[in-house]
Amino acid sequence: MTMDDVGDIEDLISSVADVAEIGRVKPRNIVSLRPKVKNKPVREINHPPSQVPGTQTIFIKTWGCSHNSSDGEYMAGLLSDYGYKITEDKYIADLWILNSCTVKNPAEDHFRNEISTGKKSGKFVVVAGCVPQGDQKSSFIQNLSVIGVQQIDRVVEVVEETLKGHTIRLLGQKKINGKKDGGARLQLPKMRKNKLIEIIAISTGCLNQCTYCKTKHARGNLGSYPPDEIVLRAIESFNEGAVELWLTSEDTGAYGLDIQTNLPELLWRLVAIIPEGCMMRIGMTNPPYILNHLEEIAKILSHPRVYAFLHVPVQSGSNQVLADMKREYSIEEFETVVTFLRQRVPGVSIATDIICGFPTETEEDFSETMSVCEKYKFPSLFINQFYPRKGTPAARMPKIPTDMVKIRTKRLTELFHSYTTYDHRIGEVQEILITEEAKNGIELIGHNKYYEQVLVTKEPELMGKCIKVIVKSAKKHCLIAEMVDKPRIFNNNLHKINDMYSIWPVFALLVCVLARILWLLV
Repeated sequence: MTMDDVGDIEDLISSVADVAEIGRVKPRNIVSLRPKVKNKPVREINHPPSQVPGTQTIFIKTWGCSHNSSDGEYMAGLLSDYGYKITEDKYIADLWILNSCTVKNPAEDHFRNEISTGKKSGKFVVVAGCVPQGDQKSSFIQNLSVIGVQQIDRVVEVVEETLKGHTIRLLGQKKINGKKDGGARLQLPKMRKNKLIEIIAISTGCLNQCTYCKTKHARGNLGSYPPDEIVLRAIESFNEGAVELWLTSEDTGAYGLDIQTNLPELLWRLVAIIPEGCMMRIGMTNPPYILNHLEEIAKILSHPRVYAFLHVPVQSGSNQVLADMKREYSIEEFETVVTFLRQRVPGVSIATDIICGFPTETEEDFSETMSVCEKYKFPSLFINQFYPRKGTPAARMPKIPTDMVKIRTKRLTELFHSYTTYDHRIGEVQEILITEEAKNGIELIGHNKYYEQVLVTKEPELMGKCIKVIVKSAKKHCLIAEMVDKPRIFNNNLHKINDMYSIWPVFALLVCVLARILWLLV
């Protein structure tokens, strides 16, 4: 899949024109003011008809990665649990929560434009996400209520006060015993966009200092959630009807390095509680932290209830550019990851990202990037033009001419489209898990073991089911298939926790909760 306006596989960004908020400057005494125009229309603020807390209608808009999506679902769940009505029609809402992404300029432009639209529509506006957290002095968020990325559990409080006309800014960091925590608790109420898919953020922040990245300013250093809490959240989600589990974070591979554990240990515990007929997808990981666990990761990806899919961004094929980006790995190390997994996990899907036009990228550097992409022919290749993000070291570097960046982007895009992706799957009989309806309204979307998208004719009773299909044709981004057998039925409506491996996280979390209550009482 190739999208010029996508930061990576989990960062879907919409581009709109730059709309700036321009403050009014007070006139000096020597300036003659023009008389006011009579009968000038005055914009009325549409205050909610009811001032009783929990009775208003809320619109929530989220941009960016799956971590942001999960945060938005938690905010919706908390507000709905309190009594607020959540709507997808922003124009009937009393208050807008705009949950932002800071990966690239277009995402921030869209966010800023929506703030302006909300104000002009007379709506109360609350901002959240990485933009206000990473750049708290931005002019266009002044005088607006702000929910920090680690303060989403206080969304009801912020909404209540905002509806009263107050401005609330909660941007603090959560800590346990002086160390950064993952954030709001995972057991909070949640309103999933897709009831069949549960997104669990296993950590926040990262250990890197990439010179082009603004997300680090917002999410900060690594803060991992306790494995017990993650496992319990997964069990609850399956009990609630979810059939697909997505693990997300800014760098999944770094999970646990701050709390004396690691990603494979967490994954094995999760694999043990995944019900039959359900699947788990592992989120994006950078090469440095996965290198030490390749053997275990290969075994986990081979498990029948885990998608044989991994997103490993390379960003450039040049060691010099990688060093300038401070990516903390070499192209040889990246190739080790890809080659090892392809050998040990037959058919595995490896997705990656490329940044075209990083300030120090020469023509020779770009040729090395082209060579890597031609060598591995990635089925999912996310191509992004470099965007200088305010406050990052890369933003201070001399830029490459825009026309040259566009030419390089075009060359890489043409390379991606020069090879077929899924033709070798034609004629295969596969088992797929159906989780979505296609936008055309006549097909359903499922994924096979390799997390390749498979389209089948719509039959409502297939949602959330595992079905056997035969692949009839292939496109660049998906497979077209026909069902050859009835959906498999699994007795997983209520997943029973029936072994010590799964009971322990529940017990441990209850002990932690009781300890915290006792501490508060004392």
